[in-house]
Amino acid sequence: MRIVVVVALAAASLAACDRAAPDPRGVGRNETLLTVSASGRADTRPDEARLQLGVQSQAGSAGEASRRNREKMDKVTAELTRLGVKSEAIQTRNLSLQRIDHGPERGRFRAYNTVEVMLRDMTKVGDAVTAVTEAGANVLSGPDLRVSNREAANRSAYAEAYKAARARAEAYASAADLEIARVLAIYDGGERNVPPPYARYGSSMDAVAQTAAPPPPQEAAPFSPGVNITEVQVRVDFALAEK
Repeated sequence: MRIVVVVALAAASLAACDRAAPDPRGVGRNETLLTVSASGRADTRPDEARLQLGVQSQAGSAGEASRRNREKMDKVTAELTRLGVKSEAIQTRNLSLQRIDHGPERGRFRAYNTVEVMLRDMTKVGDAVTAVTEAGANVLSGPDLRVSNREAANRSAYAEAYKAARARAEAYASAADLEIARVLAIYDGGERNVPPPYARYGSSMDAVAQTAAPPPPQEAAPFSPGVNITEVQVRVDFALAEK
């Protein structure tokens, strides 16, 4: 009786040793792991434009430079309000008052004030640039064109990326006389903005060095929102098996 027990235990021990540990990658014994990377793209028309604009004034005293600058900024803000821009869409970015210690203006004072303006109506961007310039803004940068709800805008890109990965996996599986058995994991590779295939021209914040505004334009500045291009990356692990 004791011999039978020993034999049974030995058989059980051998069976346990013969059982392979599960693959940490998630594939079964008769499956093949295939990892595929792919990308998807979304072209979305921007619905938000951000402008950096400001005024710069110089005078013989700090008080006078500050007063002149405040008057100019009040006129700029009034023009933006006339165009329907709400106060919460205007945010101060830089406010400074300093003495000039070099150059021909040495001893005078310079006041500088810039704000960021968010415009929701794309049809008014050109009018806004013209209006604030005529009102006295002599520092201008932008517009920075954005999509307010990027997650919703990029859903088609996510779907396109996964479909591309699946199609590539099916091609590999077919070539190896296998088929896709399961999807083991999906990894989001993030997104990146693709620059448009053309140069973007515009004003620069280097304009702060200017002491006078350019002649005011008579017509609205030309503006075309175009589209924003976003590319997303995905990595998918597939388990392949025999057909």
